Amino acid sequence: MRSASWALGGAVAAIACAGAISAAPTAGADQIGYLVNVTVKPGYNFPNADAALGYGYSLCDRIRAGEAYPALAASIRQNFRTDEYGASYLLSQATQELCPAQIWALRQSAGGYRPQP
Repeated sequence: MRSASWALGGAVAAIACAGAISAAPTAGADQIGYLVNVTVKPGYNFPNADAALGYGYSLCDRIRAGEAYPALAASIRQNFRTDEYGASYLLSQATQELCPAQIWALRQSAGGYRPQP
């Protein structure tokens, strides 16, 4: 009887663990996090949330298409007349919050990058 209870307890524990693992959240877009981080920080001056999201998703599309970090950073510096930090911040926020699956591709394309003087 005692071994049956242990077996039943073990089976219940295994099922509970399997359920917890399958219910774990997956990485996905966090539009609110992105909007808070890029609209509260001064300098980008997006006219509205849709424009901010559109720009962020366009960065994601460009990363997906294989555009490298140096070109992305240069276009952000030009579009927003910002410094290296501002370009890097916007690019990292878009990637982390809107397309986390592209983080690795962005990191790979940034290898050896040196900021412009």
